[in-house]
Amino acid sequence: MDRDQNDFSKGSISSNILVLALPMTAAQLVNVLYSVVDRIYLGRLPGSSHLALTGLGVTIPIVSIIMGLANLCGTGGAPLCSICRGRGDDEEAERIMGNSFSLLMILGVAATAFFLALKTPILYLFGASTETFPYANDYMTIYLCGTLFVMISLGMNPFINSQGFGKIGMMTVVLGAAVNIILDPIFIFLFQMGVKGAALATVISQGLSAVWVLQFLTSRRALLRLRVKCLGMNRKRTGQIISLGLSGFFMNMTNSLVQVVCNATLQSYGGDLYVGIMTIINSLREVFIMPVHGLTNGSQPVAGFNYGAGLYGRVREAIRFSVIGTVLYAGLFWAAAMGVPGLLIRVFNNEPEVIAAGIPAMRIYFGLFILMSLQIAGQGVFVGLGRSKQAVFFSLLRKAVINAPLTVILPIWMGTTGVFVAEAVSQLIGGLACFATMYWTVYRPLGRMKDREPAAI
Repeated sequence: MDRDQNDFSKGSISSNILVLALPMTAAQLVNVLYSVVDRIYLGRLPGSSHLALTGLGVTIPIVSIIMGLANLCGTGGAPLCSICRGRGDDEEAERIMGNSFSLLMILGVAATAFFLALKTPILYLFGASTETFPYANDYMTIYLCGTLFVMISLGMNPFINSQGFGKIGMMTVVLGAAVNIILDPIFIFLFQMGVKGAALATVISQGLSAVWVLQFLTSRRALLRLRVKCLGMNRKRTGQIISLGLSGFFMNMTNSLVQVVCNATLQSYGGDLYVGIMTIINSLREVFIMPVHGLTNGSQPVAGFNYGAGLYGRVREAIRFSVIGTVLYAGLFWAAAMGVPGLLIRVFNNEPEVIAAGIPAMRIYFGLFILMSLQIAGQGVFVGLGRSKQAVFFSLLRKAVINAPLTVILPIWMGTTGVFVAEAVSQLIGGLACFATMYWTVYRPLGRMKDREPAAI
């Protein structure tokens, strides 16, 4: 394999980022279809109204926690691999990848056992009602059986992207999503399995994605290979992975926390109807925020590689490109959410009461979406350059410190509207704080640093 084609110190920064970001964005968009397609189908089950959709929404926090555990290893290890590649230390990069894989397996087994043992009280805690619990329980029981597949496909795919193989990383997700989309209607409607069919389709598709990832990372096509000798866990190395990965982990965990608080609050003030509306809004957020994540994640290997190589001017260029791109895209989605919210809601459910209550809720929830994109861009810079403390802090600030408390407090005076206002307020404060900190502590100081001279050959 010609390593020069994956050398991010050469060529234009925008080209390097887009070569990774476009397939990664496509992959992440398709990845969201795993869950979103399930929700679209289940929202149209005959005789179940919005209860199946609401029941599936109750499981979202658990799914988010599992994804957070995968991100702990993937977003923690992959940027470190990029930095090591930039320094020319491929051996250490492979050991980081091996340690990350071992950590994934341990966390995956532990999560499966924990949630299977306690799923009933957890689902009720997360907002299930007597009517929606059967749907949530059926989905979660089967989904948890495929936890290791999710951990491998989601947690190890960043190591493919960090080596510059954006198209291979995209195929990891496209393969699974294509199978999922095909199997969903067969299992849900033809075999009349309902929620169980949706979960089974997801597990099978994630299993195929996991096989694809392992096959590539153990093949000679990979620049960095997953080797048995690198699976042994080193305390210092594992600590570095966890430290940097805590940003992605806390992002998912705080998303889960807020979702739990939102479901419980909405159940109290508005019942199953508003829990279902929040499920639709979260589904739309997942779809439309993926290109922002894709561009940010595509810039991380490029920024990390050049940072490791001491090419600080190229790092600043990567930051500028990713920030401008995320803001422009976020503006397009904001316009759609403000202009045609009813059309977006009808993709999931046509019931008049859902549409009537969902339109004002969506406009409030996404009112300051552009500012949230600034946080994603800023936090992506922190992760890409290995600055774990800042990344973790801003992961916790917006959701745990601002959003969750306001979700409980504001509905006392504003009812269900307060839940959606809390999200908008957190986007305002969290987005501006994260971006301003990144600008003054990373971007500006990099401008005063001289590029490292290339080593003599």
